[in-house]
Amino acid sequence: MAKLYHVPLSPFCRKVRLSLAEKRIECELVEERYWDKDADFLRRNPAGKVPVLQIGGRTMSESAAICEYLEEVHPEPPLMPRGADARYEVRRLVAWFDDKFHHEVTSKLLYERVNKKITGQGFPDSRNVKDGARAIKYHLDYMTQLLDRRRWLAGDVMTLADFAAAAHISALDYISDVDWHRSDSVKDWYAKIKSRPAFRGILADQVPGFPPPVHYADLDF
Repeated sequence: MAKLYHVPLSPFCRKVRLSLAEKRIECELVEERYWDKDADFLRRNPAGKVPVLQIGGRTMSESAAICEYLEEVHPEPPLMPRGADARYEVRRLVAWFDDKFHHEVTSKLLYERVNKKITGQGFPDSRNVKDGARAIKYHLDYMTQLLDRRRWLAGDVMTLADFAAAAHISALDYISDVDWHRSDSVKDWYAKIKSRPAFRGILADQVPGFPPPVHYADLDF
């Protein structure tokens, strides 16, 4: 059985969890206090980051690399399209959410509100929270532009781009930082992806001291 060292609200871990679940790869989840810099964990990943996946005798890090490895070794059901142009668009959007969205939104909201408390780094920086709350509006509007022209974010079929986006959005929804009144297109997209069997584990997450809102696990939110 595969083993994933993770943090429940980490969008990078959630992206890998969604890929594993969609491909029906059985996996043991192990919560990792990466901020403690445990020697065993650093041996698994000297970068000191989650997720770390142990599978098939290998120990793997970096969420994007892990997801593409899973796609190559377990190609069904596919999370990457066949054509070069379509694959580029998926990779572009994965990078968008894991880089731009993460730095402008997730790190400003989730990390300030939750991670600082969990890791003992103090109180939220109100300026960062305000910046994140402002930036998420821009990103939701960009997602709306994409979804008004496509069935899914990268095209006509669900791909890893949707899982990357949903990983961030779901973590922010856990702390009620997504305005679902801003875009019907984004809400409908999230309702579709939230209803997939692969999402059940995500919706079952509970972080001590941070209860999710009532609508979090509601498929008809």
